[in-house]
This record gives sequence, structure tokens and C-alpha cells, in this order.
Amino acid sequence: MDLNPHLDRFAKRFAELEAELSRPDAYDNAQKAQELTREHSRLRQLLADGEHWRKLCRDLSEAEAMVRNTADPEMAEMAADELLKLRPEYEQAEKKVRFGIVPPDDNDSRNTIVEIRAGVGGEEAALFAADLARMYTRYAERIGWKTETMDLSPADKGGLREIVFQITGEDVYKKLRYESGVHRVQRVPATEAQGRVHTSTATVAVLPEANEVDIVLRPDDLEISVCRSGGPGGQGVNTTDSAVQITHKPTGVTVRCQDGRSQLKNKDKAMKVLRTRLLEKKIEEEEAKYAEHRKSQIGKGDRNEKIRTYNFPDNRLTDHRVRYTSHNLNLVMEGTLDEVFDVLAADALEQKFAMLEAAAA
Repeated sequence: MDLNPHLDRFAKRFAELEAELSRPDAYDNAQKAQELTREHSRLRQLLADGEHWRKLCRDLSEAEAMVRNTADPEMAEMAADELLKLRPEYEQAEKKVRFGIVPPDDNDSRNTIVEIRAGVGGEEAALFAADLARMYTRYAERIGWKTETMDLSPADKGGLREIVFQITGEDVYKKLRYESGVHRVQRVPATEAQGRVHTSTATVAVLPEANEVDIVLRPDDLEISVCRSGGPGGQGVNTTDSAVQITHKPTGVTVRCQDGRSQLKNKDKAMKVLRTRLLEKKIEEEEAKYAEHRKSQIGKGDRNEKIRTYNFPDNRLTDHRVRYTSHNLNLVMEGTLDEVFDVLAADALEQKFAMLEAAAA
């Protein structure tokens, strides 16, 4: 696939952005200005990468021509050595441009709501759900994201039947989007007297947070009820009717928030989760209607299929979608997820670029 027409097209768009951002009223609409500035920054980097790639193209052609045409053995040898250095650099530069050409997802920069639920395996599944929540929270803390619990349902022995939390920061959804699915754990539970390895699961859903303009909620479509919060006995959270449950009657989607003592704050959090779930439903319906083949894309597949296995006896993590294996599971569980996320993102970009190539063919 020839990258030059794409670079020329983006150069034209970059010039348009330069002109638009230089107008006196460019920043009157703050949201639009932010979007244009973000696009301008992305295209500036892409065009710089494109110029570097084009220079390497020329250098590579000159070196190849010298190897073929020179009668001087010493010069030919020098050109051959230069080719050995240039080819990997050229391939890396080409890959960077290819990825830059793939348009970013509109949801990449959104904050994210993460829902983790215990699956098969009883109390061990609940303990694993709590471990996953801790893993993502540790990662968020390490890179400067903020987390806020929206809903929490503890299990009897210290695990979590369910947790819903919001993560805010730069490119949160872009990083976490491929975590949706069934996560499987293989380890000896604390309650196992015979030392046998058990297999349990937890489900993770990663949802781009919806804005009020994305999903408009009519009061007539909502059924709102309040009740006493659940949780371990004796906690102050049980003494007030602060839990809020909201049902969206047209779709039947129900959310519940009981994390705090304030009924008003719990209602606000529940509305935020409801909008986010309805946005996800809307996105999935549009994708099913207009792009059926995208269901196979990472992060958009059936959540009933396991995506990853955490094998504690062997200190091994395996992501089954990209056949990635790490023998540093102990570090992963402490939030060292960068390599996992990078592998998944690179594979997704390869798939998207393949789709662009197929469309251009």
C-alpha cells in the first residue's frame, strides 16, 4: 500500500487546521478548539514521521542503486553495510506511519467505567475479582490516573461479588479497552485444604464514559427507587437509606449505586453509569448494523469467551487473543501492565490497517 497519498491528504488537512486555529474566534468554543488542537498535534507528529520515512525511502533507494551499479568493490561493500542499517530503521519508520494513518477512535480520550464481577468459582471467583480491581487500581495510581468507586458488593470472605469504578485521566479508554472479557485464574485457593489448583473466572467490562449530550435521559423513562445499602453488618453505610437503583424503562437496563452515604451522590453516580451502559448499547447496535465483521476485533468480541489466563503456580499470564505469554504474573498483579497493553494495542492497529488496505484495494 502506497503511503504517500495518505500523507498528502493529511498535509492538506493540517494546512486547513493551521488556518482555522489562527482565526481570532478559534477558541470561542472551548470544546471544539480542544478537538481541533488535538487533531493538529496528531497530524503534526504524523507528518514529521512521514518526512522521516520518505527520507529513509530515498536513502534506501540510493544505497540499493549503489550496490547494483558501482564497479568499486569497496564502495559496494560500504553500500551493503549501509543497507543493513537502513532496512530495519526503514521498516520501523514505515510501521509508525502506517499506525499514524489509522484514525483514532472517538472514544480513546474518554474517561472510563470499569465493571468487574465474580464468575464461576464461588468465593475464589470473588477473591479473584478483588485482585483484578486491585491490579487496575495499582496501574492507574502508577501512571497518574484517578479512580472513584461507583458501586461495591463485597463477598463474605473478603472478595468482591461486583465492583464498578470510574477511572479518569489521559487516554484511559485507549489503554483499557481491550480488557473487556472473561479472565480466568488457576491457583490454589486459600480455602483449599488439599493443595489442589482450582480454576475460577471473573468478567471485566470496560465502558467509555458517556456525556450528557451522548445519551439524553427523559424523567418519564426512569424508575428510581431508594433502599438501605447492603454490606458487612455494623458499618455506618447500613444505617441510612442511601442506595439508589435506576431502571431505564425503554431498554430495561438497571443500575444500582450504594457506595456512599449520600443519596444524592449515589443518584448522580448511578445516572453516570446508566448513561455509559446505554452508550455502549448504542455503539454495539450501530456496529452490528453497519460493520458486522468488526465483532471479531479485539475488545468487541463475545464476553463469554475467555481472553486471558492467570496461572499462579507457574507465575504465568497468557492472553489467548494474541498468544502473548509473560512469566512475570506477580508483577502484572501489582499493576505492571504496560507490555500487555502495548501488545494488544499493536495487534489491534494491525487489524485496523489491514481493513484500510482492503478498503483501498
